[in-house]
Amino acid sequence: MLPRRIQGAPAESRDAAAYRVAIPAADHEGAHQLRLYDRLPGTASVDVLTLSDAAVRAWGDVAARLGRALRGFTHPAASRVMLWDPQHALELRAYLDAVSDPDTRALVTRALDRFEANVAPIWHSLRSQVIHGDLSEDNVLVDEADGSITGIIDFGDMAFTALAVDAASVIEALVAGRTDDEVFRIARIVLDGFQKVVPLEAEELAILGDLIAARACAAIVVPAFRGALYESPDALMPVHRTDGIALLELVERIGPDEVTRRLGGRELGEAETVAQLIERRRGALGSAITALSYEEPLHIVRGEGPWLFDADGGRYLDAYNNVPVIGHAHPRVTEAIVRQARRLNTNMRYLHGAVLELAERLIATTEGELDVVMFVNSGSEANDLAWRLATTATGHSGGLCTSFAYHGVSEAITALSPEVWPRKLRPPHVETWSPPDTYRGTHLEPSEYAGAIERLAGHGHKPAATILDGVLTSDGVLDLDPAYVQELVRLTHEAGGLWIADEVQGGYGRTGEAMWSYQRFGITPDFVTLGKPMGNGHPVAAVITRSDIIDRFAETTDYFSTFGGNPVATRAALAVLDVIEDERILANALSTGELLRDGLRGLAASYPAIGEVRGMGLATGLEFVVDPQTKEPDPDTADRVMNELRRRGVLVGTTGAQENSLKIRPPLVFGPREADLLVSTLRDVLAAPSSGPAAAPARA
Repeated sequence: MLPRRIQGAPAESRDAAAYRVAIPAADHEGAHQLRLYDRLPGTASVDVLTLSDAAVRAWGDVAARLGRALRGFTHPAASRVMLWDPQHALELRAYLDAVSDPDTRALVTRALDRFEANVAPIWHSLRSQVIHGDLSEDNVLVDEADGSITGIIDFGDMAFTALAVDAASVIEALVAGRTDDEVFRIARIVLDGFQKVVPLEAEELAILGDLIAARACAAIVVPAFRGALYESPDALMPVHRTDGIALLELVERIGPDEVTRRLGGRELGEAETVAQLIERRRGALGSAITALSYEEPLHIVRGEGPWLFDADGGRYLDAYNNVPVIGHAHPRVTEAIVRQARRLNTNMRYLHGAVLELAERLIATTEGELDVVMFVNSGSEANDLAWRLATTATGHSGGLCTSFAYHGVSEAITALSPEVWPRKLRPPHVETWSPPDTYRGTHLEPSEYAGAIERLAGHGHKPAATILDGVLTSDGVLDLDPAYVQELVRLTHEAGGLWIADEVQGGYGRTGEAMWSYQRFGITPDFVTLGKPMGNGHPVAAVITRSDIIDRFAETTDYFSTFGGNPVATRAALAVLDVIEDERILANALSTGELLRDGLRGLAASYPAIGEVRGMGLATGLEFVVDPQTKEPDPDTADRVMNELRRRGVLVGTTGAQENSLKIRPPLVFGPREADLLVSTLRDVLAAPSSGPAAAPARA
């Protein structure tokens, strides 16, 4: 029941909470419209400078949840022009004369000019809906104890506008009166809360600073215009005007690019030159860090499918990187990572279904030969763990690998990686053998491997394990005969050792014939080690092996990796397996690889510097020689061609003990068009051998 003094008939309905009532007065009695609100908890008195970080984050959360609740709501009046709405920021120019101070007027003018240049052209592409539009301290009720929002009032600024405006309005309200450093700290905490509910797109983050500045412009111009209508204009919202000026001055002082970077809308270092980044890299990362690729180093900022993009907008065909096996930034993988990261990430001391599903699916790919999976974070760790398991299971200490192999960076696995041996000194417990060179007709017999086992015994070591990359990437990309590999496995087992199939580079369908490169040989390894491509760039790796080997290991210890098998990593790895099946990755690798090598062999017929084209699936080696008769390796030509291809927008590497072979190892979404482009670009390079000015890379 309403109090007697304001009882009356509803103007439309009780739901509208609008009543026409008679209010008695001394000299007249008339009808008035009265809107009634439910009583909301909290106080309308809030000092934003005293809010805790938790409260600030909660304000961002509430703003996003309110926007989500308004999805789908519309009303004809929502499209009205309101000067507080940044989409109408340029309308403020008509009222600039009301700003009496010329310096302030010029400050606002420059901010509006930036808005016109940066925001107006892309406004139509921003996510838009009806939003509250002004979630400031004047329009909320808060809990007196912790400052969190308990009620939202005044929906008078609702409008159909960009969704990101709500984030900008909260930030503009909460940074008022703060020091420069605090402005961005508080803004980022607001965004933490907002993006937990509604992640902002890259385009929205990139213009967020301009949206905040547009709100600050309105906070200066609107009070000035309204104040001009009154006898005492300075009494009308003077704080808003002062805070708006300070915020615009800050934005102008540090520059819009830096504002965007501090708000998380631009990659670190993206605005720096290559020379600046090289100098910083030299100082911060030290002299031992691996050298940058190419004579003209690349500053890559984005990837998509088989393409990479540099900071200047150059586009490069990626025929080199095997880590993003299903293409750079595949949406299935990125979304899997983000969704799980928002929900939970922890270790394997707690149960979670994703790691079990992943283990079972990996086991299934071995066709029943192996039955246990152990998870780690990188290929190096996977090989290190396999080595540890092998030495425990066999009681032996010797290792065997190919003569220029690379298997990882840990101390144990560096010993099995001749490519990076310090001063090329062979560790005493390791022996190598040279894989078959069918081009030159050397090292063709398994007897050379048998000799390596004998030499190992001569040093007092029995073989614990032999490790082999199934496509011999570091040795030059070599296609081994299955019978040859089968004999090596037999000799290993006969000597009491175990076989590690290193699938870090050759796995996940790289050969096109099977999921794992070892399956081409018809062998049964004791370990399969996975790494680089497993999470399409997210750090996740594994060892697939037999339970009897694990049981031997468990007799002496157990195994735990803090991050190995975590939910985020396993979701990424599951997404990769799904995409490999859905997009028929193996079939593409097989057909495109053959198409590519056919094109390269066609070039070889015209250019005798190409000694041999070899490979399998989307792993190809292109060897350069000084003379096709002597077959002398030509690393200089390989290096020159690699750098000339880079200048023309195609990325490859070099490989082999003499570094005289091009390593062509693209993401497995590399298709016929990309293969044709690589071949035609290589033809241009070979036809114009000088390293003078070349065509610039294609622009995105």
